Amino acid sequence: MKDWTLLANEESILKTIDSLKKENFEVLMVENGDEARKKVLEIIPKGAEVMTMSSLTLEQTGLAKEINESGNYDSVKAKLMKMDRATQGREMQKLGAAPEWTVGSIHALSIDGHIYVASATGSQLAAYVFTSPHVIWVVGTQKIVKDDNEAVKRLYDYCLLKESERQKGLGNPNGSNVGKILIINREFKPGRVTIIFVKQNLGV
Repeated sequence: MKDWTLLANEESILKTIDSLKKENFEVLMVENGDEARKKVLEIIPKGAEVMTMSSLTLEQTGLAKEINESGNYDSVKAKLMKMDRATQGREMQKLGAAPEWTVGSIHALSIDGHIYVASATGSQLAAYVFTSPHVIWVVGTQKIVKDDNEAVKRLYDYCLLKESERQKGLGNPNGSNVGKILIINREFKPGRVTIIFVKQNLGV
């Protein structure tokens, strides 16, 4: 069985970066999670409205904590945590769907630049696709795969299993599911999406 935790080699990384740049993505490379955190915080202006999507990568790098708890940013997640879904559900959907800045990660991307995001609910997808004017993804290079077939395999054979384990640990006996899959082949607006590759095994 393929080991989905192995970091991509230098040749694969460079080919992937070249493919992404041709499709209007900004791409940066850092060595580790600490550098990734610093780079993201350099890019986002202090006081900006920011939504951190659910992401183990953001937790591991400290980005979720810094953005949502430091007071240096207008944290959408912090606002949502104070709202009542039963009475403010529609308002919460709007707030989370179109933040000024969106920070998260992805689950797989092929060497020819096809990006895959799996989601149980789809809550992060609108911002990724169109509604957020600035999107940053922090991506461990173990998520680079050979082609589209491997990308889909990574979603189901690895990411889903890991997320189901996590959900069960949180008390959700049914685990998780791949309710929706987003595939991005090209960014319509040059520079709207920045991908920060990290030469470290981060996230799943």
